Amino acid sequence: MITFPKAKINLGLRVTGKRPDGYHDIETIFYPVSLSDALEFVILPGRPEDEIVVTGLEIKTKPENNLVIKALRRLREKHSFPVLKIHLHKAIPSGAGLGGGSSDAACMLKAINKYLRLNLSLPELKAIALDIGSDCPFFIEYVPSVATGRGEILKPLKANFLEGYYIILLNPGISISTKEAYYNTFISSSDTNLEQLASLHLSKWKKLIVNDFEDYAFKLYPVISEIKRSLYKSGAVYSSMSGSGSSVYGIFAKKPEITTKLRDYLIYEGLC
Repeated sequence: MITFPKAKINLGLRVTGKRPDGYHDIETIFYPVSLSDALEFVILPGRPEDEIVVTGLEIKTKPENNLVIKALRRLREKHSFPVLKIHLHKAIPSGAGLGGGSSDAACMLKAINKYLRLNLSLPELKAIALDIGSDCPFFIEYVPSVATGRGEILKPLKANFLEGYYIILLNPGISISTKEAYYNTFISSSDTNLEQLASLHLSKWKKLIVNDFEDYAFKLYPVISEIKRSLYKSGAVYSSMSGSGSSVYGIFAKKPEITTKLRDYLIYEGLC
């Protein structure tokens, strides 16, 4: 069976508190983007354990520590099913704020549930996904959603509320540690409601919808800030870093003409 785990971007990201469990509370909007990996698995009779081969973009994680394998381990704690051979082809950069690893794991859970008829409900799949990563539950249903708590409390929004807009997604090839980003980011004192802000016209987003991780990322890697400025110069209605970085996106009213320098960072372009 083959499936295509897709990426996400964050429309705004506020760090609203530190939790007793060591995690942080956030407020963000997860929005689907069609950039995708490819994930294929077959049953592997007679083998003692699952096998995974990763191709495409290089990732630093050892195969046995890949989130896809972690998802399998969590699922096997409650359900019995055959050993699998997995091929994961990476097109979503890692450490880029696009949720690629979480999407891979969530798609693995959904695919096994469907193909092997485990009959797990959406809440059950989301509970397993949360044990893998805070943003992993989003990829189970994969619809535009306001996310609070660790990122697991999801409120679906109107589907395709950016319909008709064009998105450019750029990545400078920098991997940013999420742990370090949280450590170096201040708790937001704002009491603004992100869902309400997102309902405003996009022309108002630039001054109102912010990503709290940008200050840290921009100081550490000025090229990320330069990319954002260049997207606005190219006519973006709204631009932001996604997640804890390093990817930056621009949302345009129509297909833009971008500079050759920006095109060197291009990883996806298309309609929202």
